[in-house]
Amino acid sequence: MTVASRSFAKINLGLYIGAARADGYHDLRTVYQTIALHDVIRVSVGRGRGIEILCRNKDPRVPLDSSNTCHRIAERVLEELGAKGRVRIEIEKRLPVQGGMGAASSNAVAAMLGLERVLKKKLSAAARLRIAADVGSDLPLFLVGGTVLGVGRGEEVYPLPALPVIPMVVVTPEVGVATPQAFADWDALMARERVAELRSAGQPGAAVPTQPRLTQPPASDRLFEVGRALSACFFGFTRGYPNTGASAKGGSRVGNLLSDLVRTGIENDFERVVFPKYPELRDIKGELERAGSRYASLSGSGSTLYGLFRSPGEAATAAGRLRKRGLKATATRALTRQQYWKAVVCR
Repeated sequence: MTVASRSFAKINLGLYIGAARADGYHDLRTVYQTIALHDVIRVSVGRGRGIEILCRNKDPRVPLDSSNTCHRIAERVLEELGAKGRVRIEIEKRLPVQGGMGAASSNAVAAMLGLERVLKKKLSAAARLRIAADVGSDLPLFLVGGTVLGVGRGEEVYPLPALPVIPMVVVTPEVGVATPQAFADWDALMARERVAELRSAGQPGAAVPTQPRLTQPPASDRLFEVGRALSACFFGFTRGYPNTGASAKGGSRVGNLLSDLVRTGIENDFERVVFPKYPELRDIKGELERAGSRYASLSGSGSTLYGLFRSPGEAATAAGRLRKRGLKATATRALTRQQYWKAVVCR
């Protein structure tokens, strides 16, 4: 028996980076949103032992050994359920690698759900979340779906009220951005800015450390303010609306949300370090805005960028315009929690 699952992507509606923690991670605030683009994960279990990872449309950046998130989560699921057998996981890649869309994390959660179905055994909700958080920071959001608040290192997730079904255009450049390096670049930037503050305050001897670990001192205060801004934007927007995610006539709900995102100044901190290193990504954001996007942003640490539009027609027109400029642009939409879980299983 082989079970197939859709492994949906996510975007980040704002991503704020706080102080580095003792465990090497950073405190984060972000709103995850699942979208309709996806990979397909096929899981089967036969006689024997071991875990085999296969990948269609093979990308050399997709590991096929025990470092693959699907492999790691399969090991944990087998152990938790006390199950045995030879697990085969086939990844049909459609999402970009190192694209900031959570593809590897989503693949792992789809593998977990598929393995449960093949084995006809279910993990508890608590065990699912625990295993997912242990394997990676982005995994738990895919056990919730829809619009999700992420805190901690991103693994602590809270479902938010459903946003409208937002039309969007996703652009996937050829370049990949490694998240660990993006965090390292952020720490270096924060160290330089901290030194500049000290020098302007009359400490001219301050120097950037060789291995910068400094972040701005008000990092925790900043994240608190970010939390307030996110609450004002998302909870304020959804108050008084039915929690269905349906678009209102004329796209007024979408328009209101896009206005709130711009007005509240919700942004992705990674743009400050990724754009100088990859100026072509800044140019793509500009192309999205010129194509009519009301709100455009890097997703995660990149390299994927997205633009939000008022209507599917606007998004389709913009995607066509961007493709004529040689960009890999796809018109898609946000998925509500209900839509996400309805579509995960391939019928």
